[in-house]
Amino acid sequence: MSSVTEQTVETYGIDNWGAGYFGVNRKGNLVVKSPENENLTADVKEIIDDLRKRGINTPILLRFPQLLFGQIRKLQSSFKRAIKEFDYDGGHLCVYPMKVNQNRAVIEEYLREGSRYNFGLEAGSKAELYAALALEQSKDSLLVLNGFKDRDFVKLAFAGAGAGKNVVIVIEKMSELDHTLALVAEATAENPDAALPMLGVRVKLYSKGSGKWEKSGGEAAKFGLTTTEILEVIRQLQDAGRIEMLKLLHFHIGSQLTDIKRIKNAMKEAARTYAKIHQMGIPIDYLDVGGGMAVDYDGSRTSFESSANYNAQEFANDVIYVIKTVCDDENVPHPTIIQESGRFLSAYHAILVTNIQDEIETIVVNITPIEIKTDDPQVVRELHDLRETINAKNYREYYHDALENREELFTMFNLGLISLEDKGKGEVLFWDVCEKADQFAQLKKYVAEEFDELRRLMCAKYLANFSVFRSMPDNWALEQLFPIIPIHKLNKKPTEYATLCDITCDSDGIVDKFVDLHDVKPVLELHKLVKNEPYYLAMMLVGAYQEVMGNNHNLFGVPHEAHIFIGEDGHIIKKVIYGATLADTLMTVRFDAVNLHDQFRRAVMKRIKDGQLSTKEGTQLIEFYENQAESYTYLTPNGS
Repeated sequence: MSSVTEQTVETYGIDNWGAGYFGVNRKGNLVVKSPENENLTADVKEIIDDLRKRGINTPILLRFPQLLFGQIRKLQSSFKRAIKEFDYDGGHLCVYPMKVNQNRAVIEEYLREGSRYNFGLEAGSKAELYAALALEQSKDSLLVLNGFKDRDFVKLAFAGAGAGKNVVIVIEKMSELDHTLALVAEATAENPDAALPMLGVRVKLYSKGSGKWEKSGGEAAKFGLTTTEILEVIRQLQDAGRIEMLKLLHFHIGSQLTDIKRIKNAMKEAARTYAKIHQMGIPIDYLDVGGGMAVDYDGSRTSFESSANYNAQEFANDVIYVIKTVCDDENVPHPTIIQESGRFLSAYHAILVTNIQDEIETIVVNITPIEIKTDDPQVVRELHDLRETINAKNYREYYHDALENREELFTMFNLGLISLEDKGKGEVLFWDVCEKADQFAQLKKYVAEEFDELRRLMCAKYLANFSVFRSMPDNWALEQLFPIIPIHKLNKKPTEYATLCDITCDSDGIVDKFVDLHDVKPVLELHKLVKNEPYYLAMMLVGAYQEVMGNNHNLFGVPHEAHIFIGEDGHIIKKVIYGATLADTLMTVRFDAVNLHDQFRRAVMKRIKDGQLSTKEGTQLIEFYENQAESYTYLTPNGS
């Protein structure tokens, strides 16, 4: 690897956030590594080129199921090592929360690998449960049901138990217990040996998590039962003679838990609760520690909200050690630990690749050479003098002078004292001074804050062919950071500083915060655009939540999708799923393409009848309009 490539890898932090799955090859292209053998790689640029030859344009979501498998194995092996190291007598299982990514391909690939370890599913809605009941799980895996439930939801859970699933209904509200006991009575009245679901209770811990979702835990949390409510559940089950159904204690203190200390505190409290319930003679077997295992999106290994100050092994060690210590102290059996770490499992496997469509000019550019005349207003001549004499010693003073001159320029224009041409000339000179001041400022060891702000103002704005709202909604809604990197030219030093604008008609459709090892960067280092040459960026680690949370703002639908296998000879495109067409997205807001075609045709035919269009022109208009129904909702890349 050349020194330039090494520097570029460091610039984008690939080795920090990539978890060993990503790298750069000799061509300077981004590669995805097989978890089984890092010498087997897939070149992302070659994948995009292959797809383009098939007529499939960016944006394209690339799925790498092997990365999902890698995360499953990493999680399972971490707990296996911890259980052995600390002589833990219980087991470890995982249930994948379907809400993280309900895409059928993701769920089926997860079950294909996870079933080897008896990993199951978690459903939090009737729709998720309905789908889960038809999916093939290993016979010893669990199907855990969280969220608020009505009678139909609970009845569907009973149907799952009848079909042989190991269903666990987690009681979130007392009314759910009422529905459950009523259905138990109905089922056993007809068949005393009827298969019944297991029950769990979700405890509302005092402990809180960390990061953006800190409010998910604590006494004011949305979900969970208080101590008195849990005792009431136990009493009612005992009175009904059904206490043997209570098998699980569950808690959850939030998503993307950044600080391991907060996790350990919650484990202690939950383990103590489990132990006290077990000492009451309640046959609880499972302790569900919830989800929240964080992904280190920026690679900083800190408690910053887009990072995590622990890895999978440290997490497993602390969970096992804390629960074992409490159980041994209370002299109760070690429970089987259930985990719901969906983000950790699925984030890495998906990459959104898009093209840069163009650059948006935001500062005044000198289109034609400026000629300074003796009769130009004084403010224009002063700006010209600043531009010509600025240097490394006076740049800061001259920058302040330029700011004052610009204010005077606008004031004089608003008072009608200078012409539009004079105003335009002054604006060009002002930005020339700013550009030179920025160049001198960046050479200093410590850059003043005002020049950081100037850089943000002057940076290029690259128009990226995607919708933030569709493909990275957490970036827009929660300022969640995702690594963004070119998929090629990584053996060349990036020379431009840029922010990204998406193609929606919304001022919020921007990305102007980027991952950095030490801070959040306001700009991203990119390469200069070359006319008629495609330039591609990859939005990394978007496999968790982004697809299911994405919305149809401006009716930009789901992008194309390709499933990639990494083999001995590079990549294999196993499946392509075409993205939404105009007709598809319009159907989501109840517009029917056939009706639209009829209405457009009537409008055109009227103009033909009135002599405003020829029959040939009208026919061409109708044909063009109707053909557009099957076109991609995104822009056509340059050069296609």
